[in-house]
Amino acid sequence: MDANASPCTRFSRLSAPAGTLWAKSGDPIGHGLLAHMLDVAAVAESILDRESPRTQTWAACVFGLPPQRVGRWLGAIAGLHDFGKAIPGFQFKWPDGQRADEQAGLPFKSAALNVHRHDLASAALLRYQLQALYSNAGWIGTVASALGAHHGYMPNLLEIRDGRPRNEGPEWDRARSEILHAYWTALEPGDGPALDDLPLPAIAWFAGLTSVADWIGSNTDWFPLGERADSLTEHYTQARALADSALDAIGWPAYRPLLAGEADTETLIRRILGRPESSVMARPLQIAADRLLDQADGPVLMIVEAPMGEGKTELALLAHLRLQARHGHRGLYLALPTQATGNAMFDRTLAFLRQLAPGVQLDIQLVHGATRLDERIQRLRGVDASPAESIACSAWFSQRKRPLLSPYGVGTVDQALFATLNVKHHFVRLWGLANRVVVLDEIHAYDTYTSGLIEALLRWLKPLGCSVILMSATLPAQRRAALLDAWGARDRPETPYPRLLMAREGETLAEHVACRRLEPIRVSGIAEDLETLATAALDALAGGGCGLVLVNTVQRAQDLYRALRGRVEDPGEILLFHARFPADERAVREREVLARFGPVASAQRPARCLLIATQVAEQSLDLDFDFMLSDLAPVDLLLQRAGRLHRHERARPAAHAEPHLRIAGLLNERPPELTDTAWGFVYDPYVLYCTWGVLLHEPVWRLPEDIDRLVQAVYSGDPFEEDDRPDFVATLDKALGEHYAKTQTQRQQAFNVAIDAEDEPQNAYNQKPRANEDREGGGIPVVTRLGEESLTVVPVFVSEDGWRLTDSDGPFDPTEILDDALARRLFARQVRLSRKGVLHDLLALPLPRGFEEHPLLRHLRPLPLIDGRAELGGLTVCLDPELGIVYASSSPSQEAS
Repeated sequence: MDANASPCTRFSRLSAPAGTLWAKSGDPIGHGLLAHMLDVAAVAESILDRESPRTQTWAACVFGLPPQRVGRWLGAIAGLHDFGKAIPGFQFKWPDGQRADEQAGLPFKSAALNVHRHDLASAALLRYQLQALYSNAGWIGTVASALGAHHGYMPNLLEIRDGRPRNEGPEWDRARSEILHAYWTALEPGDGPALDDLPLPAIAWFAGLTSVADWIGSNTDWFPLGERADSLTEHYTQARALADSALDAIGWPAYRPLLAGEADTETLIRRILGRPESSVMARPLQIAADRLLDQADGPVLMIVEAPMGEGKTELALLAHLRLQARHGHRGLYLALPTQATGNAMFDRTLAFLRQLAPGVQLDIQLVHGATRLDERIQRLRGVDASPAESIACSAWFSQRKRPLLSPYGVGTVDQALFATLNVKHHFVRLWGLANRVVVLDEIHAYDTYTSGLIEALLRWLKPLGCSVILMSATLPAQRRAALLDAWGARDRPETPYPRLLMAREGETLAEHVACRRLEPIRVSGIAEDLETLATAALDALAGGGCGLVLVNTVQRAQDLYRALRGRVEDPGEILLFHARFPADERAVREREVLARFGPVASAQRPARCLLIATQVAEQSLDLDFDFMLSDLAPVDLLLQRAGRLHRHERARPAAHAEPHLRIAGLLNERPPELTDTAWGFVYDPYVLYCTWGVLLHEPVWRLPEDIDRLVQAVYSGDPFEEDDRPDFVATLDKALGEHYAKTQTQRQQAFNVAIDAEDEPQNAYNQKPRANEDREGGGIPVVTRLGEESLTVVPVFVSEDGWRLTDSDGPFDPTEILDDALARRLFARQVRLSRKGVLHDLLALPLPRGFEEHPLLRHLRPLPLIDGRAELGGLTVCLDPELGIVYASSSPSQEAS
């Protein structure tokens, strides 16, 4: 800078009060407020420089800014987030900093020290300080609120009013005005938004950018304390270089579309599958989808309704390639119903990225609550000494609240739904999802409450510039209509199943797709008692081949397994799979299930084997069985289960040459028993009765043509219009009344907790409870799915000389701080329990220091087992090596999986 530069652009020419105010404590002088503001502004601008040009165009449009200035203006505003640190109540927190302030002439009146929340002070002060720069612009209030949200929650007007310092003395206001003037002069961000009002999605997106920039700009490993040049402009130039180095260290890639140039559908499907041979053909569903995508003139909503095994996953990856190449989407998030299905999809997505972007630096995250010890993730983070590769899983992105910031991710739908709830930094999740292709698989698999949150998510994703792909084999018409309503889709054509719908701006396009016909499935019923089910399973197993018995509760699975183990010559022919095993054991069983029953005809597929499983085997795992028995369940789930029967082309045992599904509880002479089986606790009784009533008259299923007809008959029809059994009609009327009440309650619950993207920014957070995930940081817990409250526990064996992780391990003292290796082993043993009495007693136990003080364990609870058991909630709880967690005395269980 020139020596004659304006005094406002040099640190040395600031007044003593303005130059002394600090943002970060630390020897010897901490980090000045003005320097920190410039650092964070630099990070925000550098982040935007790495984003898709479409992100920048979108931001320019929604904020009413010139495209060439949007990055600098948004960065400059983000840097103001800590402006509220220039108040006595905050500066008082560091004694050395306070003394320096006092020596510079800033008073610390006791009456002014009560206001110390700098985030709220930023929102309060900037509401009028920005008026000096942009006289009475309508957007100032909402932007100031977004800046005040960087500690987690969007502040309300009352908090902002109380966040303004009082009785501090005029010296403070003069110092703040000088800092703002110097900062603004150095950055020269230019004119502000040409809009009076900014929509809520834009405000939330900006709050997310600000928080992320602050997290990075506050890291002293990347941004050393102190002024790096006398010139503010030079300090900022160096901060931009440090920001780029920090983003490189994080593994934050610059935007690059996966697809370079055009390619036909067949070629892309071969690349997605990693099979270049010309014998691989695109499915009709994929060809039709590509035809529709060619008409996408911007972000779209696509609903894919097609049978199992028709290549919906490859269609979603194809859609991402097309939409990213044409419309600049920054990445992809695949949202699955369960952790197990997310784990399976992660491998497919990783292979997809390696095929499409060999040698390109990319980041991918596995996004759910049990990823920390996944061996694949450790390998991608490079912490296992394996050779580095271009695709990585950044440890920075992997920390809480951050995984969705990575451009590529696979995980549970819950991680995306938290973006719609008033949890800490929900807007960071929204920022990560913005301008992505978001895929929601198995969209039928959720109750009214979670479906309501999904609709709320769609109302956020559309204005944030996302394209969304929704996939299901069995989607009720009411659900489809609700999803289209949430997107604001118009002109919806009626199209037969299988179908594709694509809502673009102003209209909805549709195609009917011819899918391959499957062998007709014979359907018969048996009684629901376990003895009948066991006998039928053994009879089927006697014919050879691989079979599945899918039951609705863990208790039934364990009881059936016990009954069958003693009735077969080779116990290795019976395998048990459910969610009440410790996580490490469950992962081993999941791999074994995939190896035995997966799509590849490998040597591991046994000649005779029976899998007993709960709903963990129902969705998204690519399993193939020769015969199947199932508990009665809602028709859409039964169709999903049937999709694992004769799924792939292979030779079948003669006894199972014809697909045959036996359904427990599907008896013509009486309705299903829903209490002793606990089915009525797991599923809506009215839907079960309707499924029973419809399927009694459907002895053969012809797929795919029967799928939509059966689903709509159950969810949109009335199979009991002419029923003349008074007792059953009374039972049905009661179930129908409870069904309507439950549906309405869940719809209202979703409305009560979800933040409405279409609301006015000043009202959107009113009456929305501030909540947390996993009891984090106090406050009320919030859920993305209803059901019994659950608790994540770690079984430990208690003895006189300490606790043991397993019987064969040495003891450890839980009252001492635990080393990381042991903590990781404990974390890997977690399991979720939901028996109310058990939870109550476990929560009443004190959390030992070893758990409380280790970041991996502080959200877990030990399950102390003495002689292998614990007396909790009136039950005896055991950890059985074959059965998992067992309740020795059980009332009908409500645990589905």
